[in-house]
Amino acid sequence: MRIGPIEARPGGALLTICCNSAEKDIWHAPGRLATFAPMTALLLAEPEETMRGFLARQLASDGFDVLAFRSPDELPRAAEPDVLLLGDPAALDRCTVSDCPVIVLGSADQATRLRALERCDDYLSRPFAYEELVARIRAVLRRRPPRSELIDLGELVVDRAARRVLAYGADVVLSTKEYALLLKLAAEPDRVFTREHLLRDVWGYRSYVPTRTLESHASRIRCKLADAGLSGWVVNVWGVGYKLRPVVPCLD
Repeated sequence: MRIGPIEARPGGALLTICCNSAEKDIWHAPGRLATFAPMTALLLAEPEETMRGFLARQLASDGFDVLAFRSPDELPRAAEPDVLLLGDPAALDRCTVSDCPVIVLGSADQATRLRALERCDDYLSRPFAYEELVARIRAVLRRRPPRSELIDLGELVVDRAARRVLAYGADVVLSTKEYALLLKLAAEPDRVFTREHLLRDVWGYRSYVPTRTLESHASRIRCKLADAGLSGWVVNVWGVGYKLRPVVPCLD
């Protein structure tokens, strides 16, 4: 079966919405009812309305928890999908969701395909067989190491499932953006993230913006962690960006 632009699956199932009572809120999206693991969270940005509706229904019937949007500009930055599906190669320039595999649906033009594959995990040319799309999604997910819901750095623990931060076992209360910034830094606590990288991945800025929002958020997190006993965390590497964990001097 091929889709171009849409073709109903023989005996296709209608979309059924059900509530799963497992433990993890996947999306953290305003106005969105909590949806829970172990369903695979899939974020879809497809400009063509008919195709968007078809893919959302069919992927949901195949066990994916789907949030579908017309444009990548509408994608919720707070969402934590397991896979991102983009219906336009140009959307790679405007996509604000990071840290998940990306599959692009685009034209069969070789140059377009090669450019996209430099920045995405897989590319499927239109028209395509729906079954092949599902197979590629599952293949990409198999190649991705399982994402731990708990980032345990010893003194500091980030519980992604509960959106909770603990310093020496005590809760550290953070705003939504403070949490998103801390989560980004905690994923690789000894890596220095550039200012541009953090503004892009946490705030969605795609080009230079004269703003001090990163510095102010980093300062507030640093103060809150220091109050909880983690003095010196959220290190400002002058002229480059930020890292989470300070260097501990070696004692001979």
